[in-house]
Amino acid sequence: MLTFALTIVRHGETQYNREKLLQGHGIDTPLSDTGHQQAAAAGLYLKDLHFTNVFASNLQRAIQTAEIILRHNLHSSKIEMVLDPLLRERGFGVAEGRPKEDLKNMANAAGQACRDYTPPGGETLDQVKMRFKKFLKSFYQRMLDEHAPPNQCSASCPGSSEPEPPVIAGLANDCVHGVPVHALIVSHGAFIRISVRHLVDELQCCLPPGLKMNQVFSPCPNTGISRFIFILRRAESGPQATHIHCVFVNRKDHLDDAK
Repeated sequence: MLTFALTIVRHGETQYNREKLLQGHGIDTPLSDTGHQQAAAAGLYLKDLHFTNVFASNLQRAIQTAEIILRHNLHSSKIEMVLDPLLRERGFGVAEGRPKEDLKNMANAAGQACRDYTPPGGETLDQVKMRFKKFLKSFYQRMLDEHAPPNQCSASCPGSSEPEPPVIAGLANDCVHGVPVHALIVSHGAFIRISVRHLVDELQCCLPPGLKMNQVFSPCPNTGISRFIFILRRAESGPQATHIHCVFVNRKDHLDDAK
């Protein structure tokens, strides 16, 4: 079994974000000047953490954000970054490149809530969730293969028992002190929101006391940071998460300094 931490960061601002235009995964825009500053602030906030694995969407706004975060990191600046198209933003079809207000109008015309509406040619929420599930399957296997070889780890390994509820002090290293395996993922707002909902609703992720559901499922700001603790075990059907604890969601303390 293996216990590891996962920190998820949304990419920094792009000009499309600033102008409230939809990007999806068909429009590959770079970070704006503000986005570079936000990514640097996130990197400074996370600089003392040791990431053993780094994954990013293969869109340039996510790649640039991950590169800047690693550049500021004191322990992981040389780590190899894995680019995975499964981590790309939700596809918004014909709405990509158009104002977000257009998507709201399209959803209203269809009699649906904006977050549930799929524009023509776009990805449904279930399709994005399936992408995340596919990523999780390969991600779990990679983490076990790299950090818990069968001949070196068993159910009696240190750190493989059920974790205590997270003690959150509002620090960058919340719940990762003493956890030697720590993955970083840099992705996108809608993708992260759907992924977090899957972890909470379907994988029974435990939430810290006082965290309300509307906070959990709120939109992630640019370079917003979320963290989870996983315990994995090997099974005949493939790797399984026996416990998942949410530490925090959409934290943006680092942006105060960026402003």
